[in-house]
Amino acid sequence: MNILGINAYHGGASACLIQDGELISAVEEERFERIKYWAGFPINAIQHCLKEGKISIYDVDHVGISRDPNANLLRKARFAVQSRPSPKLLYDRLRNRRVVGNISTVLCDYLQINKRDLKASFHNVEHHRAHMASTFFVSPYENASILSIDGMGDFTSTMWGRGLGNKIIVDDAIHFPHSLGILYTAVSQWLGFSEYGDEGKVMGLAPYGSPRYVDKLLKILLLQSDKTFLIDQSYLSYRAEGGTMTWYGGKPRIGKLFSDKFQKLFGDPRLSNQEITSYHEDIAASLQVVTELAEMSLVKKLYEDTGIDKLCLSGGVALNSVFNGKILPETEFNDIYIQPAASDSGTALGVCYYIYHQILGYPRKYNMTNAYTGPSFSNSYVESALNKHTIHYSTYDSESLVKEISKSIADGKVIGWFQGRMEWGPRALGNRSIIADSRNSKMRDILNSRIKHREKFRPFAPAIMDEHTGDYFDQSYPDPFMLKVYGVLPDKQEVIPAVTHVDGSGRLQTVAQQVSPLYWELINSFYERTGVPVVLNTSFNENEPIVCKPEEAIACFLRTKMDVLVIGNYVVTR
Repeated sequence: MNILGINAYHGGASACLIQDGELISAVEEERFERIKYWAGFPINAIQHCLKEGKISIYDVDHVGISRDPNANLLRKARFAVQSRPSPKLLYDRLRNRRVVGNISTVLCDYLQINKRDLKASFHNVEHHRAHMASTFFVSPYENASILSIDGMGDFTSTMWGRGLGNKIIVDDAIHFPHSLGILYTAVSQWLGFSEYGDEGKVMGLAPYGSPRYVDKLLKILLLQSDKTFLIDQSYLSYRAEGGTMTWYGGKPRIGKLFSDKFQKLFGDPRLSNQEITSYHEDIAASLQVVTELAEMSLVKKLYEDTGIDKLCLSGGVALNSVFNGKILPETEFNDIYIQPAASDSGTALGVCYYIYHQILGYPRKYNMTNAYTGPSFSNSYVESALNKHTIHYSTYDSESLVKEISKSIADGKVIGWFQGRMEWGPRALGNRSIIADSRNSKMRDILNSRIKHREKFRPFAPAIMDEHTGDYFDQSYPDPFMLKVYGVLPDKQEVIPAVTHVDGSGRLQTVAQQVSPLYWELINSFYERTGVPVVLNTSFNENEPIVCKPEEAIACFLRTKMDVLVIGNYVVTR
């Protein structure tokens, strides 16, 4: 049984292939197109998945896309009548409806094949049901509470319910235009972070400020007695002006979301090239607080409604790692699962498992314990790529490699680390990572000036041997996908200053020996050398998608000031 899942014509276009319930490959189109959050049809990702599964499109039994143009039709019609959206917005939505509703035709056009030759059945899966499936069906739980929350998909912003065995039961939803994700994006735009995906920057900025403007934001975000929320639409412009969206290839773009009334309340928006002031920091801090208030209210409601103490989260808002780290200490839930591609790219995974379990009724068998689902490359491929450049390289066995590279890290060198299969989701998790010394207080500035060239307020992440998590952080609950922020213990903040944020926190990755053996051995070797089981881990890129191929890793190494490049067992030094 071959099932192909697709996220298309939305941010983070992606594809996923499962065979008899086992995950074969999942990958985002941006890694091939080299444009962040690439939107459009993920033909390269699809072709890679088929290649990884050693099949052709003619062998696929089911194809699904994480959009259902027939979902919430009455609500869509009512909104159109009441809001009178702009002709441009109407055209965009109708165009989007046509392509996602005819995914078989689109797929065949891209592959240049005759649709009549396919045996596959085609499915449109509602966006948030795909989100819910993407986390519950690959979780370790037989039963769980499920919450999906993002900007908007199929006219819904939030959906919750229960996972029971191989079925998902939807209990309720919050529909567009009421959206916590859109509010977060609107405030991010006002703060001068207007590119798609910039919301994470605001989360990083928030700890620098004080939440002085919570009351003002609660004029927009209206918390309800039933623990849900509404949004005062007068502060946002997309209802009246029809916020523009671009989803048809290239970088996704979203038009201005905040209204003149919002601007009157908070003042003139910051331009991207303007200084960030304490006022902007305080707005970011206030936004994070009200977001957490709304999320925490929903999470507590969910537990009250279901009584199930296992929680599965999904949707773009589930990437708010600061909030995620507060769920277990502050709620009745005792276990939480978030799959690594929690945002829209992950819906391709959800589509596969929704079809396999919810529609076809097969029992569950797969648990996603690692994010290594993308391309890998042979030694001969790596050698060929290296030999195209006039650079010297050495080879090491695995034992010698980790000893040599751990010494380089301890000596203050910056390492480009490229191993095995590429990660699924937005975080580099030790296969496409830049690694450095967590003890070096100057390392953040070094990385920003020499390689990353990003905002100075953004933190770098700690990667820690999972058995030592409780020795350095205020929680020991594992997080292999770097989706939770924990407090760094006070006596350890000066030990690992390079990965301790201004508020004394870190968005950590816990590294298990059985999941990432070589990466664990590297950190362990660093630990044996320094007494510290933590390294700095950031994504292997320079203002671009994370590198996918050896050629991209080599190019990034050569144009930046990394000290060492490791691809498999091949090492390049300057």
